[in-house]
Amino acid sequence: MGITKKATILAAGLGLVTLCACGSSGGGESGDSRTVTLVSHDSWAASKEVIAAFEKESGYRVKVLKDGDAGQAVNKAILTKGNPQGDVLFGVDNTLLSRALDNGIFQPYEPKDAGRVAPESRADQGRHRVTPVDTGDVCVNYDKEWFSEHKLTPPASFDDLIKPEYRNLLVTENAATSSPGLGFLLGTAARYGDGWPEYWKKLKANGVKVVDGWEQAYNEEFSGSAAGRKARADRPLVVSYASSPPAEVIYADPRPATAPTGVASGTCFRQVEYAGLLSNAENPEGGKALLDFLIGKRFQEDLPLNMFVYPVRDDAKVPADFAKFGPQAKNPQTLDPEEIAGHRDEWVKSWTSLVLK
Repeated sequence: MGITKKATILAAGLGLVTLCACGSSGGGESGDSRTVTLVSHDSWAASKEVIAAFEKESGYRVKVLKDGDAGQAVNKAILTKGNPQGDVLFGVDNTLLSRALDNGIFQPYEPKDAGRVAPESRADQGRHRVTPVDTGDVCVNYDKEWFSEHKLTPPASFDDLIKPEYRNLLVTENAATSSPGLGFLLGTAARYGDGWPEYWKKLKANGVKVVDGWEQAYNEEFSGSAAGRKARADRPLVVSYASSPPAEVIYADPRPATAPTGVASGTCFRQVEYAGLLSNAENPEGGKALLDFLIGKRFQEDLPLNMFVYPVRDDAKVPADFAKFGPQAKNPQTLDPEEIAGHRDEWVKSWTSLVLK
């Protein structure tokens, strides 16, 4: 599951119209030099007018091919790299980046305005096989009303979550099957180093609940979500995103003055999503134009309220409501993609043995 999967599911959980992938309805036939095909995870979304402007200015028609969650999209791109499904792949995040690069699914291209991308989001050591497009923070969210009613201060850090007063309050996702679940595990590895298994032993002893994915955790188990309130869920802490509170405000009807959920800022792990020009792309020139567009100011400013992520472009303006209710973590945990590559499978295997058995 990519960073943005939760935005689509949250809209559904609130009983509202889900965000859709937007592109030309014409699509075009394979080999059509005026069609550029974007392969993405299921949560791709953009404003129709923004896509239309790109199509008018560039002369290319955009065809969007959704291919499951981020992991599925990457795996299929690896299997089809000799004859790829499209020209550009969007949605590879820093937890999966090394797998994509090691398997050679991208060819180098440095988009126009690449210098406007925040340096901390860049990767691949100047080889330009991938371009950062957006960032998001995996963080513990809390139910403000629950903590107010119980006269308990919400947790602020990883350390807080293992304290007795937070026993049986947290629900998280399976690190082996869920992007935010994996992000939370990586956050603890970044925070505690080799001591992360001992931390998880304490978290398990303190009653953490593990479910398969974000939808179940947020909409069925978390008392602070709109769906969770209706279902009378009983867990006031959930692993979600820093951008979940603004979604709770923006999608609500009537709209509340403040977000009903908050973020434990000391529990955040930074995810970065990338796009790249696929090796053996049928329309590499169209793919290059599309990559230029993805880090162009118009698309970057369209990102927050469509995919509930932050732009990487340093001069892109963020909508006021998004910045107000879902500010980025100031000091998120981070890990180099190469370190993730070297330990991810080992960590997930150890985590599964430790937490689920």
